[in-house]
Amino acid sequence: MGKDELFVKRVFEIINELKIPLIDERVYDDVKISSKNGIVHVTFEFEEDESVIRGFLGLAEYFHTVIIKREDEFFIPHDSMLFILKNA
Repeated sequence: MGKDELFVKRVFEIINELKIPLIDERVYDDVKISSKNGIVHVTFEFEEDESVIRGFLGLAEYFHTVIIKREDEFFIPHDSMLFILKNA
C-alpha cells in the first residue's frame, strides 16, 4: 500500500471514529472547490504525525460541518475560510 493510500485510509478511520460527515467520490458526481473566493486558506500537511489529521478533523467538529474529499485531499469549507488537508 502506497504512502497516499495509507494517508487516505487513516483519515477515513479517524473520520469514522469521530462520526464526522464525509462527502467523497461515492456520493457526488463532480466537485469544484474554488479557493479564490475565500479570505483565509489554511493548509495542513501530513508528515507522519497523526496529530495533524486529528487537528484538521477537530475543526470540522468545532464548526459542525462536513469534510469534502477530492482525490487525495480533504477540505473543510466554512464561511470565507477553506481548510485543506493533504499528504506531504
